Amino acid sequence: MPAPLRLITATEPDDDDALLDSYSRVVTLAVERIVPSVIKIDVTFAARGRQPERHGSGSGFIFTPDGFALTNSHVVRGASRISVSLADGRRADAALVGDDAHTDLAVVRIDAPNLVPATFGDSQAIRPGQIAVAIGNPYGFQATVTAGVVSALGRSLPARSGRLIEDVIQTDAALNPGNSGGPLVSSRGEVIGVNTAIIQAAQGICFAIASNTAKLIAARLIRDGRVRRSYVGMAGQTVPLLTRVIRYFGLSTETAVFAVSVERGSPAERAGLHEGDLVVGFDELPIRGIDDLLRLLTEDRVGVAVPLTVIRGSERLTLRITPAEARRD
Repeated sequence: MPAPLRLITATEPDDDDALLDSYSRVVTLAVERIVPSVIKIDVTFAARGRQPERHGSGSGFIFTPDGFALTNSHVVRGASRISVSLADGRRADAALVGDDAHTDLAVVRIDAPNLVPATFGDSQAIRPGQIAVAIGNPYGFQATVTAGVVSALGRSLPARSGRLIEDVIQTDAALNPGNSGGPLVSSRGEVIGVNTAIIQAAQGICFAIASNTAKLIAARLIRDGRVRRSYVGMAGQTVPLLTRVIRYFGLSTETAVFAVSVERGSPAERAGLHEGDLVVGFDELPIRGIDDLLRLLTEDRVGVAVPLTVIRGSERLTLRITPAEARRD
């Protein structure tokens, strides 16, 4: 006589893993990898005149074993005191290393041992639709997790300084006040962005500064305490190139910078750059995306004329551009 069948219901799982679908497991693993690196940042702003002492908070994450951490410039700029809460419950003082209002990024250094650094991912390798997980401290609720997808890439976002932050990631992972400066991570728990802004009147439209930009800015802030740069006066975004365009012009890259707008009176306008041009080269070097261009616009480029290679319709043009010094905020 065959043995009676035994039904397994939702209230009788063989083990806890049976309750988790594949999506939940991915998000859970990503969170477990990043949480030890996430910090809550508390700031104090000294009283000035009739303005009383103010307090604020935000998020950040450790990215080196010796205590360097990334956050947003608007979280810590002008603070008279910075302290952090670590994931293991410890509190520590932190010092501002440098900040850059143009990209809304800042580096602080934490005075504490046994810190766990996060791992950066390659933001140029991510694609719309892939899982994105945000960790932060909205409204003071520490280590809050929200998940969604990468909604779009290559967005431009106005910084508080007035300059456009280029190559911004759009996500629908919910962000709220206090999430600023926290990490946006991939399904592998690697940092692909630094959460920075939301659109208050919208739902599910949030933004993060790409990790490749964050790494570049962080290195300069650690070295110099600020970012000195030249600029050309164009807003651009990284776009894929059609295969026929790559073959026709014999290009060595599969992406380029699309000129979204050109500032009046800027070096770009004086050089003859037009909206809609594709920038594929700068000073004889290939340009794969906006990060490549920003990396090359260093202080030593100010006043130095260089060739700018663009695709305009069916033509390949070489313009002569002289970067100017970027205004400080």
